[in-house]
Amino acid sequence: MKTAPITGQVKSIRGLICDVNLVGERPGIRELLVLTDHPDIFLEVVTYPNQFTARCINYTGSSLVCRGATVKATGTTITMPEGKGVLGRMMNALGQPIDGGPPIEAKSRRSIYQLPDSINDFGGKAPELLETGIKVIDFFTPFVKGRKIGIIGGAGVGKTVLTMELIHNVARDESKLAMFAGIGERVREGNELYNTLKESGILEKTVLLMGQMQETSAMRATVGLSAATIAEYFRDVEKRDLLVFVDNIYRYVQAANELATSLGTMPSEGGYQATLFSDLRRLQDRLSSNKNGSITSVQAVYIPADDLSDPAVQEISQVLDSTVVLSRATAESGIRPAVDLIRTSSSLLSPEIVGDHHYVLATEVQAIMQRYDSLKNVIAIIGKNELSPEERRNFDNAQKIIKYFTQSFFVTEDISGKPGEYFTREQTLRGIEEILI
Repeated sequence: MKTAPITGQVKSIRGLICDVNLVGERPGIRELLVLTDHPDIFLEVVTYPNQFTARCINYTGSSLVCRGATVKATGTTITMPEGKGVLGRMMNALGQPIDGGPPIEAKSRRSIYQLPDSINDFGGKAPELLETGIKVIDFFTPFVKGRKIGIIGGAGVGKTVLTMELIHNVARDESKLAMFAGIGERVREGNELYNTLKESGILEKTVLLMGQMQETSAMRATVGLSAATIAEYFRDVEKRDLLVFVDNIYRYVQAANELATSLGTMPSEGGYQATLFSDLRRLQDRLSSNKNGSITSVQAVYIPADDLSDPAVQEISQVLDSTVVLSRATAESGIRPAVDLIRTSSSLLSPEIVGDHHYVLATEVQAIMQRYDSLKNVIAIIGKNELSPEERRNFDNAQKIIKYFTQSFFVTEDISGKPGEYFTREQTLRGIEEILI
């Protein structure tokens, strides 16, 4: 990157987008320009509408960026601090602390714009199961080291609560570091997560990055890449295994769409940006594993209007190994977690990964739930007594299975008044066996 300052002047402003008339050599794409009078306020170069004009993003939306303001080049891009100083801290997309603590100590900083490493190159290692303690996840969507799991659902069905419970249960493993990237979520949820991690004693081995709902689309669209940059450091330099929780990956797509609209680009299917797929892959390919360590990610996926066929939801689902679908109808019936046992699926539920016994049980349960779904309509018309003995047995078993997969969470103890529950995979399989006998 160039080190000599390049000066210019803000020519026009349109929302977060501003054009800068430059003097001298052009800065590179993604290079930062700072206001000469306020060096803590910067603009990122995104394109060139002509030879002498740089089109930039005002990341923080600062009102100090105005027509006539002078800028100079920094010779650098957005960077994140490297090292163990980030552990136990909450930062924004720019690597600045937002937890009220002191400045973050870092020996060096790394640009957030890195090329992805070899995707899921485990060096010939066999798949490793990670136990979550949540029955329905360990049974239907096994948590496999280095893979991606999605928690899909509309507003208010329990995506964030389930994600927080996973952090509580899985991050207790002393050998792993946990990261949380909050994208477009409520400030209240970020505070609750921070306090929950602090009270449970696992904050010190967790890194939190937040691009919350009240922040600009630029900050929300960047925080995922910022989290991936820190994860790559711990994977490649510290050679650690990481658990990366993203809440919410749909908001990442949405923020990128807002930026694309501000830049005046032509929309594509469903009103999303034409670069929807590449925007998504840019982040997903960074959350990968290699011979140094693994990055296992859990990503909450908001469904707009509860529509699973939404183009963005479909694109996100394609890059996930497992999808836990949360149902509004299930939530309204009082079942927690509100998992749709029929739509929930996993490409990792195979004999090679979970073993023959687990696979056979899961296949049998899926068949029972499919039959139950069709029998509900029949019973609504003719009544349960008209079913054959075998169909009644399947229907009763299905209801027992639904009830069995309900579970009290540790992170909701203060609200529900019920103590949290943790089940090993063996206990879960044994419970299903007892139902099917």
